[in-house]
Amino acid sequence: MPLPYLLPATSAFIQRPPRMLIGGDWVEAADGQTMPLHNPATGEVLCVVPRATPEDVDRAVLAARQAFDDSVWSRTRPRERQNLLWKLADLMQRDAELLAQLECLNNGKSAAVAQVMDVQLAIDFLRYMAGWATKIEGSSVDVSLPLMPGDQFHSFIRREAVGVVGAIVAWNFPLLLACWKLGPALATGCTVVLKPADETPLTALKLAELVLEAGYPEGVFNVVTGTGITAGSALTHNPLVDKLTFTGSTAVGKQIGKIAMDSMTRVTLELGGKSPTIVMADADLKTAAAGAASAIFFNQGQVCCAGSRLYVQRKHFDNVVADISDIANAMKLGNGLDPSVEMGPLISARQQERVYNYIEMGRESGATIACGGEQFGPGFFVKPTVIVDVDQQHSLVQEEIFGPVLVAIPFDDEADALRMANDSPYGLGASIWSNDLAAVHRMIPRIKSGSVWVNCHSALDPALPFGGYKMSGVGREMGYAAIEHYTELKSVLIKL
Repeated sequence: MPLPYLLPATSAFIQRPPRMLIGGDWVEAADGQTMPLHNPATGEVLCVVPRATPEDVDRAVLAARQAFDDSVWSRTRPRERQNLLWKLADLMQRDAELLAQLECLNNGKSAAVAQVMDVQLAIDFLRYMAGWATKIEGSSVDVSLPLMPGDQFHSFIRREAVGVVGAIVAWNFPLLLACWKLGPALATGCTVVLKPADETPLTALKLAELVLEAGYPEGVFNVVTGTGITAGSALTHNPLVDKLTFTGSTAVGKQIGKIAMDSMTRVTLELGGKSPTIVMADADLKTAAAGAASAIFFNQGQVCCAGSRLYVQRKHFDNVVADISDIANAMKLGNGLDPSVEMGPLISARQQERVYNYIEMGRESGATIACGGEQFGPGFFVKPTVIVDVDQQHSLVQEEIFGPVLVAIPFDDEADALRMANDSPYGLGASIWSNDLAAVHRMIPRIKSGSVWVNCHSALDPALPFGGYKMSGVGREMGYAAIEHYTELKSVLIKL
C-alpha cells in the first residue's frame, strides 16, 4: 500500500539494503539473517534489518573498546567533544522531518508530534550535554595522613570517562532514549554500542549515519540491530563493556542488573512506572481533566511515567471522569502520518492484545468501562479507555499496562491520596493538581517517586534528572547526574 506524506528521503531510507554500523562500516549480520519491521498503523512489513548474532555484537564492542583505548578519541579534548555534539545536533535539526517520519512509520506515533517533541527534545538534550563536555571537573584535597606527619603531599580527584557503554533502549521513544544515552557518553569521552529495541531500530540507524557525517572517529558509536534475547543478551554479558544503560521493562531491567553485578559492570536502569495523577478539590478541574487525559493518552499511553492512576477528591470525581471521557471519545485515531490524527496505534499486535486483555480483566471483575474499551484494525489500535469501580489492589491499579488505559479512583482527604499514590511497586513520576501551595509542599516530600510535577505531567527538561524509586530503576538520566553515571572518580596522592 502506498504511504502518504512521505519525504523522498524517508522512502529511500526504508528501501535501502539491511545494514548496521560496526566500527566505520555498514555491515550485514555475520550469518546474513534479517528480521522484518512492521508498520503499526497497517500491520504490514515496512522493511527488514540485520538480525545481529553474538559474533556481531562482540565485533561492535571490540570496535568501541579499540576506539576508547587506542584511537584519537581517548585523547580528544573537551572542546572537540562539545563541538562534535553540537554538529550532531545541527544535523538532526536539518533532518528533523525525516527523523520524525521514520519514528512514525516504525513506532506508530504522530509524525507531527514526533517532530516537535521527540526529535526536538533529543536535539535540545544533545546541545545541553555538549555544554557539560567542557565542565567536567575534579577537585584538590588537603590530606592529613597522621602516620606520615613529616611528609608533604599533593592530592586531587579526577573524573574520568567510564569507558565502553552498552546501551539498550525501549521502543516507545526510540530516538529520544538513544540520545539520552549517547549525549552524556560522548560528552564524557566514552564509546557506545547501541542495541535499539527489536521493533524500532530505524531512527537509531539514521542517527548512526549522522554520527559519521558529524565526523566522529570510527568505532565511537556502533549500532547493532536484532533481538533482545540474542543481541541484547550478548551485549549485556560482554566483559569488555564497562557500563550498561537500559531503558525498558522492570522484568528485563532486573535481569540486566543481576548480570551486571556478576562482573561489577556499572549500570543505569530506567524502568517501568505506574504514575499517580492526584486532583485535589481546589484544582482548576477543567485544566486538571485535560492534563490527566494528556498524561495517559499521549504516545498511546506507551510512556513509562504515564499518569495511569487517577485519584480525584470524591466530591469532584464523577465530573472529572466525565470530562476525561469526553476528551477520550473525541480523539481522532489513525495513521500518524496524517497530521490531524491525535492518537496512533500501539507498537505491535502483541502489545494490542496485552492491553486489551487488561481491559477484559477489568470487565470480568466488575469494573465499569467509562469510555473506550475496544480494539480495532487494520493496525494495532486500542481506543482510549477510562475504567472506574476498581479496587486499589486490583492488577489494573498495581501493574503497568503500557497503553491508553486510565484507572480512576476517588479519595477522601490528603492522607488518603498519599496512601494510595504510594501503594505501588513503582515510583517513577507523579503529578499533583492543586492551587494550594501549602498542601502541595506538604505532599511533595511524601510522594515516593523520582519526579513530581505540579499542575502538569511528564514535563521533562535536560537539566532535571529523571529516574525512579523502588522498581522504577537505579540511577538517573539527564542533568549533571547523567555525567556522574558515565564517569569514574580516581583519587591521586603524590608524595612530594
